[in-house]
Amino acid sequence: MLKGSIPAIITPFSKGEVDFDSFAKLLKWQIKEGISGVTVCGTTGESPTLTHDEHMQLVEFAVKVSGKKIPVIAGTGSNSTKEAIEFTKHAYKSGADYGLVVTPYYNKPNQKGLVNHFKKIAKVTSLKQIIYNIPGRSIVDLSYDSFKELNKISNIVGIKDASNDLSRPLVMRTFMKKNFNYISGEDGTIAGYLAQGGHGCISVTANVAPRLTSKLHYYWQTKNYKQFDLINLKLAPLSQVLFSEPSPTPSKYALSLMGKCKADVREPLTDLSPETKKQIRKVLKDLNFI
Repeated sequence: MLKGSIPAIITPFSKGEVDFDSFAKLLKWQIKEGISGVTVCGTTGESPTLTHDEHMQLVEFAVKVSGKKIPVIAGTGSNSTKEAIEFTKHAYKSGADYGLVVTPYYNKPNQKGLVNHFKKIAKVTSLKQIIYNIPGRSIVDLSYDSFKELNKISNIVGIKDASNDLSRPLVMRTFMKKNFNYISGEDGTIAGYLAQGGHGCISVTANVAPRLTSKLHYYWQTKNYKQFDLINLKLAPLSQVLFSEPSPTPSKYALSLMGKCKADVREPLTDLSPETKKQIRKVLKDLNFI
């Protein structure tokens, strides 16, 4: 079962191209710092502006670099069922442990269309599937009835929940299979999500503070709630500033200050404002990261 701190790893760029050397160094550092898994080619990895070849190369590379030390979750979603199937087949062949399949965005399918989408993707391989429910970006929200239907499929094993509905894991635990994974997609609400039965977080903040986010989950799992609260408070300013402008631009700037990669993002994302840069620098100094 997935649990703990799982970075939604950024994709470093240099001169407009994927910087695989920086990616490898970043992932190896995060593994050393104690992460419980990694998600590659997600929203934070700028998947919308990756080419298909880059996407597939990154999945293959993440599997290679991780060396089976941690599970690799490959972003395999699309608003095209056919394209999502292609990404899923590739992730399976590449040795990824899970596919992360986002609810289709922009074309706004109804619940029947959503269920059909996830069923068809799950059917093509035995790769374990995590449904990524993020209504703020995809507009559609997978209903409880739809989850009940998808619960019948053995390799649909979890949800990355970015709905901001903290009751969701509690409610879903009443009807989903016992080993279903509940993974938060929101750093700022992790305490409430875990308290309702969540298992971990696919985290933006873990890019920059993998040791602290890993300790956060360790203290929750060992029921040391005092230490959990102290670290949660310590991380709060960082989590807030990393979402002060469109992600992952703040995370990349923070990592550039830490010497991990360049701050480059792909258009239409743009450089940060001077004020945001100032705030990020202050937070990193307060944490003794720079």
